[in-house]
Amino acid sequence: MANTEASLKEAMSSIEGTTGVALVDYTSGMALGTLGGGKEFNLEVAAAGNTDVVRAKLRTMEHLGIQDEIEDILITLGTQYHLIRLLKTARGSNGLFLYLVLDASRANLAMARHQLKKIEADLDV
Repeated sequence: MANTEASLKEAMSSIEGTTGVALVDYTSGMALGTLGGGKEFNLEVAAAGNTDVVRAKLRTMEHLGIQDEIEDILITLGTQYHLIRLLKTARGSNGLFLYLVLDASRANLAMARHQLKKIEADLDV
């Protein structure tokens, strides 16, 4: 089992094209940990904003009567991919998601999803 800091470091180092990663509590909108980002990309602001994305999707699923779970949410921009993975396997992970920012020119989405799933399985919150 890996702690938050180790999991964020693993994501930054093992997922090609990663420029930032955060563990976020979508009940509060707070980032519990961040790594990467920088002056041009504030992960704290992005974490809070993506909390609204997760809440909206969960609310929509409820209104539609969809009895399923979100694995991840992908947002594609011109130069970036934003991957939101709701945590299910980590102990104490209710209401949390991993948020990954990828450079679209260097990233492989399939591999990023696969690696993020492995990191989730090892995470102990």
